[in-house]
Amino acid sequence: MAPRRPARGSSARGPQKRGGAPARRGGAGGARTGGRAGGRSAGRTGLDADRPKKAVERDDLGGGQVEGRQAVRELLIAGRRRVHEVWVASDRDKNDVVDDIVQLARANRVPVLEVSRKKLDFAARSEAPQGVLARADSIEPVPFDTMIKRRPGRAPFLVAVDGVTDPGNLGAILRVCDGSGVDGVVLPKHRSVHITPTVAKASVGACEHVPMSLVGGLPTALAKMRDAGIWVVGLDDSADKSLFDLGDLAKEGICLVLGAEGAGLSRLVRERCDLIVSIPMRGRLSSLNVSTAAALATYEVARHRRS
Repeated sequence: MAPRRPARGSSARGPQKRGGAPARRGGAGGARTGGRAGGRSAGRTGLDADRPKKAVERDDLGGGQVEGRQAVRELLIAGRRRVHEVWVASDRDKNDVVDDIVQLARANRVPVLEVSRKKLDFAARSEAPQGVLARADSIEPVPFDTMIKRRPGRAPFLVAVDGVTDPGNLGAILRVCDGSGVDGVVLPKHRSVHITPTVAKASVGACEHVPMSLVGGLPTALAKMRDAGIWVVGLDDSADKSLFDLGDLAKEGICLVLGAEGAGLSRLVRERCDLIVSIPMRGRLSSLNVSTAAALATYEVARHRRS
């Protein structure tokens, strides 16, 4: 029998600040991240090139340029979108992965261009393209209604990301979701990084395999999940209930919600959650990085689903 869904707003949310607002120390499972070292050249590359652009409204997920050996290799293996060309550095060292990329590209009639290292690095938008980049069609999102639709014999297992803007974190989250068997990831159109070259590289190509949906408002999307019978479980290090007490709830349709770096879950997102849980911290630090929290939470759900 499925656990009884608590009334909205009745979940364990930890200590409250004066006036009723929930106290926060970290983020998703205590997801805190620090700044990252600067880019290669002023204003053009580095993480700033991967930040969401406010002036551009797009309906796809991005991903038109892919950099890094494993990311480009998975792009070609997946075969889910058209690849226009592959660049490889003419002065590259002998490498089995690059040789595999060249063979895969030629087998799929994708032009392979040998260019100077200087030209390739200038065109790159990540810190270390590893002498390889590809240009391809953008990744098309899966319709949200399709994402939350139940399939025979399998309860949905989803992850929603609330305002994660660090490309390395989103890439790591996608890699974790692929490994733990998550059915799909829900990303907001605004206040969130999408698929940039850094994200694709950090995901090691997982962005080619994990279905993703874009939603205009995450709180509304979570409410629709609840209406569809999917439990919405937020991660926040201030919650009293432990992630490891989910029990049979993990076997039901479930969506884990990960908060932004530092800020954690937004107020409206918290209000749409059925339950808020935390990851117990036994040492001196109070929180984990959001991608580390994602790894623990998704594999905890996966563990219950195996039994």
